[in-house]
Amino acid sequence: MPTFTAPDGTRLAYRVHGNGSPIICLPGGPTDAGYLGELGGLGAHRRLIFPDHRGTGRSALPDDPASYRCDRLVDDVEALRAHLGLDRTDLLAHSAGTNLATQYAARHPERVGRLLLIGPSTRALGVAITGGTRRALALLRRDEPWFPAAFAALDALIAGAGGDGEALAPFFHGRWDAQAREFHAAALPANAEAVAGFAAEGAFDPAATRTALTALTAPVLLLTGGFDLNSPPVAAAACAELFPDATLVVQPGAGHYPWRDDPGGFVAAVEAFLERTRPGHASRPHARLPAEDS
Repeated sequence: MPTFTAPDGTRLAYRVHGNGSPIICLPGGPTDAGYLGELGGLGAHRRLIFPDHRGTGRSALPDDPASYRCDRLVDDVEALRAHLGLDRTDLLAHSAGTNLATQYAARHPERVGRLLLIGPSTRALGVAITGGTRRALALLRRDEPWFPAAFAALDALIAGAGGDGEALAPFFHGRWDAQAREFHAAALPANAEAVAGFAAEGAFDPAATRTALTALTAPVLLLTGGFDLNSPPVAAAACAELFPDATLVVQPGAGHYPWRDDPGGFVAAVEAFLERTRPGHASRPHARLPAEDS
């Protein structure tokens, strides 16, 4: 597995899959990029570059645990871009990784060709998600056999009573079958210190990030699943309003990992965005929401 060196000397690993124009793909968690797989087959069209966040996967542990903070990880992304010799890069991120991607775009807008936010987190942008929004979305799954226990856990969490976080897992998948259970168990972050440090005090400055992003000229895709309790479609739509050129796509029947729930639909949506926004093609803001989420 190839490596590069971060500005503070930490050795970071990445893997490459596929052919074509490169896209740096940032995982969430924070965890290693293994759970992204091959993004549903996107590597058949693009060269996918998957870095492991510091302290995860095959990347080294940093000397300074404070460097796990999201805003400080921007320097790791910039170091990878420079290592790859890319003047500008398309940047795809998932879940918590979208906080890093948006902060990178705010700090280095001239280095971003296109920005793709999958199952976007809203923390870096300061978009609130209410308990009512999550409840309404959860109720779309009321006929599922696992729903009663999962909904009770959600209610307890919203009420501040804690509850069984594992019981919520089915809400993050379009189908809660044996494969989803196996994936869920394998995808959990392994470095608790990295998880805690990622959102440490000072990691996010939503007002500054939002202001900086008003000058971003790169086209942005926000893609979320119609069932994604972590990134509800209405929250993704609110985030889309913060970018000058945003495309919002809600993938029907998908959860927080849309490339797994419907690989063909996911790749088609991403490719449609990339083709529509390639140099020489007009790019226009666009939104597509399913009727039940309108």
